[in-house]
Formats: sequence, structure tokens, C-alpha cells
Amino acid sequence: MEKLDILSLELPELEQAITDIGEKKFRAKQIFQWLHVKRVFNFDEMTDISVQLRTKLKEIFCINGLFVQKKLESGIDNTVKYLYRLSDGNFVETVLMEYSYGYSVCVSTQVGCKMGCKFCASAIAGFVRHLLPSEILMQIYETERQSGKKISSVVLMGIGEPLDNYDNVLKFLRLISDSRGNNFSLRHISLSTCGIVPRIYQLADLKLQLTLCISLHSPDQGRRSEIMPVSRAYNIHELMKACRYYIEKTGRRITFEYAVIDNVNSSAKDADKLAALLRGMNCHVNLIPVNRVKERNYRTARSAVADFAKQLERRNINATVRRTLGSDIEAACGQLRRDAAKNEKENGGADQ
Repeated sequence: MEKLDILSLELPELEQAITDIGEKKFRAKQIFQWLHVKRVFNFDEMTDISVQLRTKLKEIFCINGLFVQKKLESGIDNTVKYLYRLSDGNFVETVLMEYSYGYSVCVSTQVGCKMGCKFCASAIAGFVRHLLPSEILMQIYETERQSGKKISSVVLMGIGEPLDNYDNVLKFLRLISDSRGNNFSLRHISLSTCGIVPRIYQLADLKLQLTLCISLHSPDQGRRSEIMPVSRAYNIHELMKACRYYIEKTGRRITFEYAVIDNVNSSAKDADKLAALLRGMNCHVNLIPVNRVKERNYRTARSAVADFAKQLERRNINATVRRTLGSDIEAACGQLRRDAAKNEKENGGADQ
């Protein structure tokens, strides 16, 4: 019998599972707190539970752990990038970043990505599978354990498209914010999507109070479709309509992410179109110097990003340039995972 992934179970599900094996319902809350408050991932260390129940738990449940395959530490800004090996041998990337207000962790939601954005390294090695709620959670829990740092904010901006893994991501959000467990405020979580319009409407109706970030990268439908294939399925006008709905339903400001790419989306004409597209919206534009990816030709001069920010400001659009972190440790999402997967294949699955 396949064991149940206990870390992916919400408390009512865990209560049902525990009563199904003839145990008292309150035991589920004890186990839930061992996992999500005390962060104990070995049933034998759950000391207020009988040996007999611990034996049962080991027979029925598994705890999905992560293992550090590689760790890169920036010598510039204390950014730490972890390449985690999952229990099935796949890899995900997680990045710990230091800010003046505390520590933020960027987590992955899929092994690989289907979206195929032309300037991104995440999709180059291909899509493998969705991450389970436990595997998203454990990126946070394990990074806190590895670093000894308390995480104050979470961004779902690593490998994968969160809204393509909608059900597992929502379950992760419920688990991490459960007041009987980790009790992490959703106001300190940002979710980045390339624009899966139906899911944006669904997310808006839930009124979760997280920060929605839209990977926009061009105000022009034709150009956006060239660099972001998702725009062929959901055009930019449909996307903007969904964004306005999200703002209206949640009262939350949207962040538009915009990777400034030389000779692609950085002209005065692009600034005009972007200003017209966003005018009147409660939003912020986060300008990003595009990461260098060896399989791609896209480049950004830092001065071009600053110039584009000034152009937007002159058009009354609130914009800032994202601080570049971890530039000395292969910061582009997907590069570490891609290289590790390639090495595994070349070496017949042997550990590196």
C-alpha cells in the first residue's frame, strides 16, 4: 500500500485519517503541530505520542523530505541558492534573500515549466511534474533549518507556473497559513503568474489577500506572444480585464513584472503603450534586468533599465528597478536544476 503524504494533509484530513485507524481525533492536532510548529519530521521524535501510535504512523504515512544537492552562497549580498533533491530524484531550486525588513525565500512550484517564456531558463530542461503541497512547504521549512534564519516573506516565483499547479498551490497556502500550525500571513506571500486568466478569476474570488504579480514583459500583444507563448491562449486585453477584476475583488495592488530586454521592449514607444495599458489601475511596475541564459540571446544594459524606469515615471506610472541579488551564483531560475539534471543523465543517475 502506498503511504500517505502526511505533510500535504490539512488538519481535517489528518483528523479523518487518524480516526480511521481507531485513534482519538485530538491526536491529529498534536501531530499537525509537531510537523508545522515544531518542525519535527521523524515520527520517533514525537514524544507525547505513544510508541504504538508512532509505529502505526510509520506504517501508514511518509514525510516528504528534501536533501541539499548543492548550495551556492553569494559573496556580494548574502543570497543563498539551494538545489534540493526530491524523494524521487528530481531537483528544485530555492533562493534565500536578505532584505532590510528580513529574509525572503523564493520557492518553486513545479519540476520544470510548460510555459516556454523565451528569456527564462526554467523551461529549457522541460516540464516533469507538479510539486506536492508538502514539497513546496518543505522548501521553506528546510531553508529555515539550513540557514538558521526566520523567513518573513515568501515568493512563489521560482521554477514553474504556480497557477498551472493551482490545486496543490492553494493547498500549500491553506497549510502554511493555518492558525493551528505555521500561521504564516498570506499578506507576506507573493504569487507570480505569466497570466493564466481563468485561474486569476478563481483566485480573485477567494480573496486570499496575497500579492499577485503578473509577468507582463511587453505591452504589445504581438511582441508578448513572441516571447511568452501563454499570450497566444490568453491575450493581453483578457489579462488586463482579469487583473482589474482581481483588484476590485480583493482591494489589493497588483505588481507587474517587466524584464527589460534590449531591442525587444525597452523603447519610448513601449513605455507609451505600457503607460496606456496600466493607466488608472492600482498597480506597481517592477523592472527587472534580464538574467543571462547561455541558450538565449537576450541582454539588458543596466542603464537601459534605469532609463526605462524614468520614462515610465514621466508617464505617471509607479515603477522601481528590482535589486539584483545573487548575480555571482547562477541566479537565473532553472540553471542549477538544468545542469544537475544533465549531469545525472550523463552519469547514469549517479549522485554528483
